[in-house]
Amino acid sequence: MKQKVLYIVLLAALLLAACGGGGSAEQPVVVRVGKAGSPDTLNPGNAILANSYTIFELVYDSMYELNLDGSFRLSIADSAAVSDDGLTWTFKIKDGIKWHDGEPLTAEDVAWTYNLYKDTPEYPYLNGYYTTYFDTITFTDNNEVILTLNESIPNLESQLVFLYILPKHIWENVDKLEYENTEMVGSGPFKMTEYAQNEFVRLSANTEYFGTQPKVDEVIFQSFDNQDALVQAIKAGQVDMITEMPSTAAASLKEEPNVELVVGAPLSPYVADIIFNQMDPENCPEDGGICSGHPALLDKNVRLAMAHATNKQQLIDVVLLGLGKPGLTLIPDGLGVWYNNSIQDYAFDVDLANQTLDNAGYVDADGDGIRDMPDGSRSLTFRMNWPSDSIEAPRMAELLGEMWSAIGIALEPSAVDPDALTAQCCPAFDFDIMIWGWYSDPDPSSLLYVYTTDAIPYGSSETGYSNPAYDELYVKQQTELNFDARKDIVWEMQKLVHDDVVYIIPYYSAAVQAYRTDRFTGWITDQAKVELSDVTSLLVIEPVK
Repeated sequence: MKQKVLYIVLLAALLLAACGGGGSAEQPVVVRVGKAGSPDTLNPGNAILANSYTIFELVYDSMYELNLDGSFRLSIADSAAVSDDGLTWTFKIKDGIKWHDGEPLTAEDVAWTYNLYKDTPEYPYLNGYYTTYFDTITFTDNNEVILTLNESIPNLESQLVFLYILPKHIWENVDKLEYENTEMVGSGPFKMTEYAQNEFVRLSANTEYFGTQPKVDEVIFQSFDNQDALVQAIKAGQVDMITEMPSTAAASLKEEPNVELVVGAPLSPYVADIIFNQMDPENCPEDGGICSGHPALLDKNVRLAMAHATNKQQLIDVVLLGLGKPGLTLIPDGLGVWYNNSIQDYAFDVDLANQTLDNAGYVDADGDGIRDMPDGSRSLTFRMNWPSDSIEAPRMAELLGEMWSAIGIALEPSAVDPDALTAQCCPAFDFDIMIWGWYSDPDPSSLLYVYTTDAIPYGSSETGYSNPAYDELYVKQQTELNFDARKDIVWEMQKLVHDDVVYIIPYYSAAVQAYRTDRFTGWITDQAKVELSDVTSLLVIEPVK
């Protein structure tokens, strides 16, 4: 049945392509976006993958919207007022906003949603990041939301921008954790029309949206299994825009008729990371923990040697074809002042890496070219996994295997389905090394949280890293109202985790996206950040005349 539905959708898309875009009463205007991968869930409380958040941004509203220049603006509220002590925020919700099913959206929905996120510990990506300092949330008959904090914080806008507002009349009657939310009733500029996991998401324009209404009738996000199919799809006109591609395709797309390549800073900076399982089995989470990581990775000397043996510039040149910068920590350079650019990175020095392992007692006891643990119990052979929808990871894994073989370390590489890898990762810690990545919030707090001890049982920690000094600094920066003082704390935290070699951050990549010039016009490409699948572009593009 799914294959038949997919065939019908693709047939409709190809018919539209044959007509060269544009629409009529009989033929809707449909823009098709190619994606490598699919949403992991449509439940905003459980979502991890960026593909889910792309859909949330189009279907739901939140209190604030993130602009392409990194600033915020109010969305569902006419005004926001804060008390002198910074603890009480009053938001006047716009009158007349409707849910996609026609019911009114009110301050009661907003307050109910925030309380849901706050009071659901099983929603770690919301409860752990964004609602930590929420005390009470109430509403008034004047359609106001009163948010009271238990401590004044410096970044409330960034804490609210991804807290998507849900309709109380639907969500109060379902199991919040298990609800698949396939009907996805929101209030945003697009409505959920049809969804097939790992195949497509079809959205239609919300003609009653309170803000700027789309100029297209539908958006279809089409999932592709591999990078070559994604690039071929835009060349052939099967899709109108793609937001991801292998760097090797960039040069060819530049020369492709009717295709425009866009390169720039990403709206949500992407951080590629090489993740070491540092979870001590003695501290394994009771709920879901397996903690099968290689014991050698608990030794900082091993991680340090691997860092010295990693040629980041080669990874950038080969994997990204130069479209990136060497990375340092999870806080990317795209976050501007929050990025600690004073950190001295590990020098690429294979001799130093070998000497580090020699001094720590890791020798090749049996002469097979692979070092062994000091007690001889096992070799330094590590499982390396990555999500199967990753464009960059396979080549990176191959290069890392070659680099680390020069210091007597072997890898067992394997791609894993993203959902399965998520379960394997956190908080199961059933892996040795992973290649994955994060998309950054506009505020550093959410990525800083990933390193904390508190994040381990909730599945937000990928590494199992635990350092009381770091935890103390994390709490301190959360409530530091002086901008310069908070920046200093954030910089200190980055230096600490870099020195502990919690991750190897190979690079920060540029956004490389492409669209067909013969289908739609109006894509936003002249701003500080690039994100063609953002609501900003999808509300203003229109068919080429």
